[in-house]
Amino acid sequence: MEEVGAHYLLDILALLLATVVIIPVFHAIRLGAILGYLTAGAILGPWGLGIITEVDNIRHLGEFGVIFLLFILGIELKAEKLWQMRHLVIGLGLGQLLITAAVLYGIAVWLGVSHQSAIIVGFGLALSSTAFCLQLLSERGGISTPMGRRVFSILLMQDLAVVPLLALISVMAGSDGSAAAEGHNFFYAIAAIIALLVAGHYLLNPLLSKVVASRDPEVFIAAAVLLVLGVAWLMESVGLSMALGAFLAGLMLADSQFRHQIEADILPFRGILLGLFFMTVGMGVDFGLLLDKFVIIMALTIGLMLFKSFIVYWLARFSGTRHDVSTQTAVLLSQSGEFGFVMFAFAAAVGVLEVQLAQMLILIIALTMALTPFSVKLVNVLLQKFHTPTKNDDELYTEFVDEAAGHIILAGFGRVGARIGAILSAADVSYIAIDLSQRRVKKARDQGFPVFFGDASNMKVLQAAGAEQAKMIVIALDDPDNFDRLVPLVRQYYPDVPIHARAKDRHHCADLINQGATTTVSETLETSLRLTEEILLGSGVDELHAKKVIDEFRDDYYSEVVQKVTEDKVVMGELKH
Repeated sequence: MEEVGAHYLLDILALLLATVVIIPVFHAIRLGAILGYLTAGAILGPWGLGIITEVDNIRHLGEFGVIFLLFILGIELKAEKLWQMRHLVIGLGLGQLLITAAVLYGIAVWLGVSHQSAIIVGFGLALSSTAFCLQLLSERGGISTPMGRRVFSILLMQDLAVVPLLALISVMAGSDGSAAAEGHNFFYAIAAIIALLVAGHYLLNPLLSKVVASRDPEVFIAAAVLLVLGVAWLMESVGLSMALGAFLAGLMLADSQFRHQIEADILPFRGILLGLFFMTVGMGVDFGLLLDKFVIIMALTIGLMLFKSFIVYWLARFSGTRHDVSTQTAVLLSQSGEFGFVMFAFAAAVGVLEVQLAQMLILIIALTMALTPFSVKLVNVLLQKFHTPTKNDDELYTEFVDEAAGHIILAGFGRVGARIGAILSAADVSYIAIDLSQRRVKKARDQGFPVFFGDASNMKVLQAAGAEQAKMIVIALDDPDNFDRLVPLVRQYYPDVPIHARAKDRHHCADLINQGATTTVSETLETSLRLTEEILLGSGVDELHAKKVIDEFRDDYYSEVVQKVTEDKVVMGELKH
């Protein structure tokens, strides 16, 4: 038992060491994290140093990364956005799947593959990698972009098609799954989805409120992970994929007041496990088979990527997409995906596909994944060099811009934050407020304010709230200690975003500006000045004179703040020297 534990510990240490050493190198040479993970997997796997040999066991663990990825995607999509994309999902997504599968089926039959096996080959290779596409897409603006909407629409249709395709393999294998049984399974799956969405709408927020009331962050994290994995397991038990279940779990939380905090808690799990999944792809590359049939396999791999790109490009163009977006969408979807691994392995196990053919197809999928980041970089360079967008390009795609882009993030919704929020709402200014008090959040949301539960001094929560696209960040927290922690963090991660902060007094104003705040407002000063102005007017002082006195005092006050900031910088400079 101890020997087995030591073996797995060695595997974990090797994976962590490879991540720490190799990924920063690939970031430094601008090849991206995905290629780094693939390389690390190839080095550690059976055809590299041979440190990790139980690839299947590691792959099952890495698949949880795809599950958490789909959950994050679901939580970022609201039902109305998904409904707006229905024409893309049905038209572009279904068209890509059927046309690609049909042509690949014809090519497979022409190459001598049986009709039954050719159907599996066609559909299996027509699928793209959700994990690869969404990870690469996140580096280019996410699903809020025109390219993102199209890529996600196609991927969503492919994920929905996985279940009937696996059922098709069972029928081909002559299993007990009759058409009637498949019909019952489909009915149960639909019933389970409806029940989940209803339960999520009426029960989820009250249950999470009870968890938050415990005031134990670990319990809240456990509840978030339980929700994701629980719904994923439930969907798998009724015949659907775990990834689709995780996506539904995210949709259930898309309008929840707890969404940003849950997203921040899940992100570390997603990052580590998704990296592990990419490593297992690298480990699964059969270099022996590749060397033995190098020319044939590389020709099939490159031919498959070119063909899939061609189909997606012209479908996108036919749907009215401009040239550069169509090209980027096509290249991003040119690889085959992780569900192809599952389909071909299952088909080989039940005798529908020859084992040698299945191994070759799995190798081709892995190679298409490895080549995709290079293809994306090459196409982006070519587009930047040779493509000039027209003036009307942006106008054509305004409907696809996420309305959250360019919003204000309001950290804290207490006395000061609530007043700021109310004024912003009255002025029709888009903002998202974050507060750690469940009572405040509930009360504000009941009144229609866009307030979410979460720790605003946690950078991951701000990232989940869209800090990268935010117009500015306003810090109105009640606890001054949180100001001093939050301002430097925001400035470190987002050096260009304006930060407007509430401060206690003159010294606190100077400290926050030194830490990176753009502007600060002293709450004690403004209260004193407003009260003094009323006193002066009540004492018979002329209104213009009273305003002049107040403005001069305010200018003197903040000039001393600027002077202190300057002095602090001089002292810091002397200390450095």
